[in-house]
Amino acid sequence: MELEKLKQILEASLMVANGPLSFERLNALFAEDGERAPSREQLRTALEELENDYHHAGIELVQVGSGYRFQARAEVAEWVNRLWDEKKPRYSRALLETLAIVAYRQPITRGEIENIRGVAVSTNIMRTLLEREWLRVVGHRDVPGKPAVYATTKQFLDYFGLASLAQLPSLADLKDIDDINADLFADGEAAARDEEAAEDAEAAEAAEDAEDAEDAESDPADASDDAEPGGKNSFDGEDAPPSPEPVADGNATVAEGAGVDAAANDTDAGIADADAGSDSDPDDDVAANTA
Repeated sequence: MELEKLKQILEASLMVANGPLSFERLNALFAEDGERAPSREQLRTALEELENDYHHAGIELVQVGSGYRFQARAEVAEWVNRLWDEKKPRYSRALLETLAIVAYRQPITRGEIENIRGVAVSTNIMRTLLEREWLRVVGHRDVPGKPAVYATTKQFLDYFGLASLAQLPSLADLKDIDDINADLFADGEAAARDEEAAEDAEAAEAAEDAEDAEDAESDPADASDDAEPGGKNSFDGEDAPPSPEPVADGNATVAEGAGVDAAANDTDAGIADADAGSDSDPDDDVAANTA
């Protein structure tokens, strides 16, 4: 296949692709061409010449972690970004420091990151980096607790325009992270503090709810007292008002009184009869029996 034709095919494919195309994916475009298919060396040559063709254009052909892509040059990015209303993303110092540590020291655990930074790493920072697919879990350290081990991804390389980690600047070149891009830290610190404060508040509330639930389970009597209407606890520790004495029905009271008087009279009559019997003459009793 002629070189110019090959360059046109590669150019068109890279222009319409939704993302970077790897070398293997580009090579697979010619799998059905048989003898007309270009060799791998011809393909590399075409990509190099295509890159040179755009040397003075507003776009450039670059190789990133996932493959090759066309992108706007940094010199014109300011005007190109005006096509969208999205605000420029801003990241906190803590997030960028965490990402940089992983990039230079990977694979690494969260505890090791905290040891290097000297402070705790917020859960929101790790969640953000994982959601953006800049970091991924590549395994677990064989130590107590089995902490997750993190490493960067191809999406991380694509976002920062890197073909590999070897293109990262050396640590000796990084005199001060503020000098890289001071605008990255604008408005980031306040947002990070707000996120950490919200996270601490949620954790404290969850701990308080768990403690209340544990207290309720350990002392069910208190819970029953709380649920009983009129109980002591329902009055916030104050004694419950005394229950009113039941009012007796008037007729029932009179009847009960009459019954008591009648029983008393019967008792008195029985005592009187007993006394009368004891006062009678024994001879009269014998005579009465003989008769």
